[in-house]
Amino acid sequence: MPSIDEDQFRPIDGKVLFDGPRAIHRPRVLMLYGSLRERSYSRLATEEAARILRRLGAEVRIFNPSGLPLPDSTSADHPKVQELRELSIWSEAQVWCSPERHGSMTGVMKAQIDWLPLSMGGVRPTQGRTLAVMQVSGGSQSFNAVNQLRILGRWMRMFTIPNQSSVAKAFAEFDEAGRMKPSSYYNRIVDVMEELMKFTLLLRDRSDYLIDRYSERVESAEQVAKRVNQRSI
Repeated sequence: MPSIDEDQFRPIDGKVLFDGPRAIHRPRVLMLYGSLRERSYSRLATEEAARILRRLGAEVRIFNPSGLPLPDSTSADHPKVQELRELSIWSEAQVWCSPERHGSMTGVMKAQIDWLPLSMGGVRPTQGRTLAVMQVSGGSQSFNAVNQLRILGRWMRMFTIPNQSSVAKAFAEFDEAGRMKPSSYYNRIVDVMEELMKFTLLLRDRSDYLIDRYSERVESAEQVAKRVNQRSI
């Protein structure tokens, strides 16, 4: 195989995958929602999911997007941008929940993801984390927003779990106190959070190995060689 760089091509290490050490701290989950309304159903669904995650043993933080500027309208030093990025680096898993508006996710949801760079000072604030996607709709059930969130999750190099939640006619699914009523929609959110926890516990200690890529090892080796071999100035 003449195109293979033998120095960077490595066999799969089963010992690293199956026999490595396991962390014992509570899984750290960041939750993002996509509406600024006072009675935001994406926020209420997120809060309901957070209760389930805490019951399952997770440490949960919910980012409030109020005050987050539009992407590129200011510098990344903005306090809300810094808060979001630090929470993303802190997290081992994330939950994204957006309303569906005009057949897609909201601008509030997209702005949060757009403020998360693929790389930040050598640290990738999303890569290797598990992700669950959810949406709420004002009308009949749809999957446009969750499908778009899946695409973004893949682009951000996250492990997006197979299950997902789409709550139709969300205005009818929450009581006056903001708690979700018993329903098949609620049961699906429990399913999704349960699955997220399982995948997070399986993958978080192996994420560095799982995202170690041949192409990036080759590129890094070439960069090192150029730097070492360059003529002195």
